[in-house]
Amino acid sequence: MGVTQSHLFTKQQNELAAMAKAIAHPARIAILQHLIHSNTCINGDLVQEIGLAQATISQHLRELKEAGIIQGTIEGTKVSYCIHPGNWKQLQSLFDGFFKTFEGCCDSSC
Repeated sequence: MGVTQSHLFTKQQNELAAMAKAIAHPARIAILQHLIHSNTCINGDLVQEIGLAQATISQHLRELKEAGIIQGTIEGTKVSYCIHPGNWKQLQSLFDGFFKTFEGCCDSSC
């Protein structure tokens, strides 16, 4: 697969693609849902909650953190993760803007 020619696309298109890529795994969706439902920062309970190995969970957390969707804070020897509120709103706005551009099918045969 070739290198993405990101300069050919708008900033918004690149941002939406990066965010979509970051959440494009069922484990990451499960992690995000757990963070949302727990409504608190979490650390060690994801392995039991999601059912994946710690190394796998850590990799998914790293992807979400690098995309800015979650944030982590160090508490002693553990890192606690939670949704990044500002970036979550940006993610929502990017997807809302994308989906709102559709006005309906071009003809009645669709």
